[in-house]
Amino acid sequence: MRRTFFFLISLLPYFLTSSLSAQLPPVKNPLGTTQNTASAGCSTAEASSCAQVAAKLLPIVMGPSPMEENLRRLTDEIGGRVTGSPQMAKAVEWAVAAFRAAGVDVHTEKYTLPVTWSEGDTKILIGDPAGIAAPPEGTVRLVPVHAVSLGWSPPITMRDAALLADVGFGTEEEFAHAGSVKGRVLLVHTEIGSTWSDLFNEYLRPPDIIKRAVAGGAKAILWMGARERMLLYRHTNSLNGEIDEIPQAAAAREDAMHLARLAAAYPGKVLVMLQMPNKIGGPVEQENVVGEIRGYEKPNEAVILGAHLDSWELGTGALDNGCNVALIIEAARAIKATGLLPRRTIRFVLFSGEEQGTIGSYEYVKAHRAELDKIRAMITFDAGIGRVTGYSLGGRRDTEAGVREVLTPLESWGANHHTFDASFGTDNFDFLLEGVPTLVANQEEANYLPNYHAASDTLDKVDMRELKLHTVIAALTAWGIADRTEPLGKRLTRSEIEAQMKETGLDQQMKTLGYWEAWQSGARGRKP
Repeated sequence: MRRTFFFLISLLPYFLTSSLSAQLPPVKNPLGTTQNTASAGCSTAEASSCAQVAAKLLPIVMGPSPMEENLRRLTDEIGGRVTGSPQMAKAVEWAVAAFRAAGVDVHTEKYTLPVTWSEGDTKILIGDPAGIAAPPEGTVRLVPVHAVSLGWSPPITMRDAALLADVGFGTEEEFAHAGSVKGRVLLVHTEIGSTWSDLFNEYLRPPDIIKRAVAGGAKAILWMGARERMLLYRHTNSLNGEIDEIPQAAAAREDAMHLARLAAAYPGKVLVMLQMPNKIGGPVEQENVVGEIRGYEKPNEAVILGAHLDSWELGTGALDNGCNVALIIEAARAIKATGLLPRRTIRFVLFSGEEQGTIGSYEYVKAHRAELDKIRAMITFDAGIGRVTGYSLGGRRDTEAGVREVLTPLESWGANHHTFDASFGTDNFDFLLEGVPTLVANQEEANYLPNYHAASDTLDKVDMRELKLHTVIAALTAWGIADRTEPLGKRLTRSEIEAQMKETGLDQQMKTLGYWEAWQSGARGRKP
């Protein structure tokens, strides 16, 4: 039932013209035949290549493999991997070794992270205004609050207590109702996060609140945790790799609710002592890890399959995003093991700096700007192990048919239902701003949100069978797009990208998050 369609192509003597946009020579296809060279690969006219590859990938990925051990080493032995930290350097070494063990060519690409950051010994104490179990006269009973600093927050040391101001959910009306916030620590409420929309709001709400806090002269912001059971987690509200404007911490939800009750019972009388001796360092060189399987016909054109290697460090970064790092390496190993080559090159990129605002992928795009016309698609996985239902295509309706054709052999898996939304959320962002077709895996929430960026994000949360199924989907997607005779979709012009932004609402997200000015000036995204 299988048919081979590859053909022999002789090696052509091209010379490399530059390190970024070299015209690579085609390579000989080891399974080449004399069959018709006009075969359309994974597209409407001829889908046999995708069926052939899917049949070969399944037993390779679903059988014994190094993926589980790779992930164990990354999470249990290296652990949390903050960009710029020694653990991140170890993760880069691990990734290079894992690609090499898979038989895949690999190199690293350097860029500069503006600053390094690590948390000091965060302590928050509140003075109990109720006088319950009153200490000796003339002193104040201090109650500890379980809390962590937000990432890239500036340090703060309070020798004298500051008053707490409860500003509710931080709307203009609630700030006005709270009165003057000058010199105060602000308590901001949150809802418990249970959906993808809730998670996006954890990033879309803070910018306006931070602006109000800074304008009012607040000393610090204390965010109520959006997870229950005293679970601590870490985000950053600085999305450019720079230290944030105002000290911020996240308090365990139950402790923050206690604070809110005290503030309601004793308005203007709750004292807070907040100490965050965070450690700030200067610029540091960081690396993206790039594996590559060269195409046999158009090796200078490429499809990128990527995930981010960095993580926060309260947990060990298993769901976000260690499992998908292991997926990328396993997809590369499996494709290599099939012995089949696609027409175009597949690059397997592990980005750093994602948690600081997709810094690593932004730097990759800048470094490879001269060759973006030949990047045929960028595919990324960044949502744990919830079942894959398809891809978010970033507003690109023109690419859906091609993606559906590639995934036809896995139609029964329910992973061929695609959406057209676009967002800032992960490493596809700067490729999208450059007009490159992007695919972000749409996944069910599963156990991702309760453990997101949290101390509970550990290896035991990973369903390895589900991860293997995702690996097959990812590998087939990358291979199929790379093997199509025609490109999946064109690179959009700047005006077409702007139309796409308006249609999807990405423009409003960018304005909220502070990206819009960089887009308008041409500093970020496709040049005017």
